[in-house]
Amino acid sequence: MTSLETIVNLSRRRGFAFPSSEIYGGLRSAYDYGPLGVELLRNVKNQWWRSMVNTRRDVVGIDSAVIQSRRVWQASGHESVFTDPLVECRQCHQRFRQDKLARPEQCPSCGRRDTFTEPRHFNLMLRTHMGPVETEENLVYLRPETAQGIFINFANVLRVSRRKLPFGVAQIGKSFRNEITPGQFVFRTREFEQMEMEWFCLPSEASQWFEYWVDARRRWYLDLGMNPENLRIRPHGDDELSHYSKETVDVEYRFSWGWDELEGIANRTDFDLRQHSEHSGQDLSYFDQATGTKVVPYVIEPAAGATRTTFAFLIDAYRTEQVRGAQRVVLGLDPRLAPYQVAVLPLSRKPALVEPSSRIADDLGERFSVEFDITQSIGKRYRRQDEIGTPLCVTFDFASLEDQAVTVRDRDTMQQDRVGVDRLRGYLAERLNG
Repeated sequence: MTSLETIVNLSRRRGFAFPSSEIYGGLRSAYDYGPLGVELLRNVKNQWWRSMVNTRRDVVGIDSAVIQSRRVWQASGHESVFTDPLVECRQCHQRFRQDKLARPEQCPSCGRRDTFTEPRHFNLMLRTHMGPVETEENLVYLRPETAQGIFINFANVLRVSRRKLPFGVAQIGKSFRNEITPGQFVFRTREFEQMEMEWFCLPSEASQWFEYWVDARRRWYLDLGMNPENLRIRPHGDDELSHYSKETVDVEYRFSWGWDELEGIANRTDFDLRQHSEHSGQDLSYFDQATGTKVVPYVIEPAAGATRTTFAFLIDAYRTEQVRGAQRVVLGLDPRLAPYQVAVLPLSRKPALVEPSSRIADDLGERFSVEFDITQSIGKRYRRQDEIGTPLCVTFDFASLEDQAVTVRDRDTMQQDRVGVDRLRGYLAERLNG
């Protein structure tokens, strides 16, 4: 099991993620994604969007505002019930989520027992104000989920997309929650990205679509290379269900601290559309031509954390191995997720090799994500590319000047093939897409 410390060190050393505002001492639970992290995160989101939207004819996308009317959160119930139980240690004055304490009677900070205050409900939404004066009338929230932006646009999307039930509306975007105890690096932060899809269907078909999406979402993780032993589906007990949910499961990953949530899949019934219809006075029903009646659709919601999922793929891909008496660190990322798919490495810094290598990198960059690296020895460059997850390295050496061929090295097997420059694109495409 890869430790949290190992991944944090790798992330900072190689440029996956840095503490936000680090030059000012850092900001707790906030992180900035570096050159490699932003590519990995973008690739995870692209693969989700491709799976959920691009390859389907029954799902469309939207991008709703981060700040929405306060009435949205009153109608959805978030203003009144989106809370966590907060307790404070009377000895050290640290605050914790009661439901996340490993030992409910013992403070994890100072170790004292039976020192907690009575739990009180703490609303997780971050507040701000719109306008020059801070009054109760212009109070707004930073959205705690992207889902409500879909629900309040249901009639708009239905009108312009002309979709028939069942159909889905997908969105990727930032959400904000004033977590009591953020932690585990980028796993639990107050600012994060979500990948959510709301699947609208007839109430009578909701149960079968719920099972469909549970299976589809599990297969998505496995298709991108996640170890099945580190993935599980956990149904919620009755005491865990959200106020809007009839049935929910979590897709969980086995982290070093235990099983924890990557994604929730919920049967939200018709709760959200009915609530917004009632509070707004707008008709959010669907006219079923088959029966000639109006129906308020049920909603199945697969909601994944983009940042959490990226973190899990990073952990799952990490491995070490001994090669000729030395330790090799490898990120065995699927080529669709790897920050760089190909690294072009001239054997030396001599212009005779650098210039043609640069032209090859430019040509490959039209089709693949490419890094061009001329620093350090070729052995150290191979090790660096292994550690950041690059599947294939292309080396241009002195023999390349004569035979117009390059050496292609595989990250996982370290096997090397000699390939003509004129057929390099096709060779790489076959290896990366195969």
